[in-house]
Amino acid sequence: MTGPQLDVPSGLAARVPTPEPGDPRLGRLSLNQKTVNGWDLRAAVDGCVRHGLPSIGVWREPVAEVGLAAATATVRDAGLRVSSVCRGGFFTTADDVERKERHEDNLRALDECAALGAPALVLVPGGLPAGDRDLAAARDRAASAIEALVPHALDVGVRLAIEPMHPIFAADRGVVSTLAQALDIAEPLPVEAVGVVVDAFHVWWEPGVLDQVARAGDRIASYQVCEWITPLPPDALLSRGMMGDGHVDFAALTAAVAAAGYRGDVEVEIFNADVWAADGDAVVATLARRYVELVEPHL
Repeated sequence: MTGPQLDVPSGLAARVPTPEPGDPRLGRLSLNQKTVNGWDLRAAVDGCVRHGLPSIGVWREPVAEVGLAAATATVRDAGLRVSSVCRGGFFTTADDVERKERHEDNLRALDECAALGAPALVLVPGGLPAGDRDLAAARDRAASAIEALVPHALDVGVRLAIEPMHPIFAADRGVVSTLAQALDIAEPLPVEAVGVVVDAFHVWWEPGVLDQVARAGDRIASYQVCEWITPLPPDALLSRGMMGDGHVDFAALTAAVAAAGYRGDVEVEIFNADVWAADGDAVVATLARRYVELVEPHL
């Protein structure tokens, strides 16, 4: 006899039944590859198909492992959409040679997005260079680098999606810390070329965040969900939790994103050692349950 379904990583009994493939509530759910970090691209694609998820958010490294053409065929033949590609960015170097290298790498990333049919390239702005304490100047360099990518983004039909990152990452990963700051960078640039990522983990705390989501409007290029959990683990990068295990008001944030006009896929992106150690199918089943319980009703 089959026992009760258990959520991961909590080990608690599931609060709602697992939606079956074909359930219309799954129609906008996307699995970001990092959530099942032990799966390669083929395994992640197969997992999406097995659980009825119509979309996948891919990372450039697993795509490179199999080659762009093979990756594109794998996703296409499975009938999946690519909701976004992670990641471009890392713009804050003050070194001219490194800045040119980053620009060229981001041009390649845009081409990869176009080949995969992804509407957006997620941009991690980058942190402070070693020994640098001028946060404002680093942010200005990121803005200039994004602007320089706009012509190619327009040519290939892919949006540059600026991801504001929680301030705990300002030094080493993301000098753009708020949705307001991301919009300040995006708004002077063509809306079809530059948008923003609303990532629940990064912006849930931001004062006035619902007003900023409304301000974003059709600049929202990606909506990503996971949880802010406490206590934070020693490695803050792995502090993302399963929706419902922490402090984020998904009802309010999701309703604001929907009211702003966003109609794209919703990616679940979780960096968490316990989630990564769990069985991948159990992870996907849990996130599907939590999504239809906590997120989808408010879209």
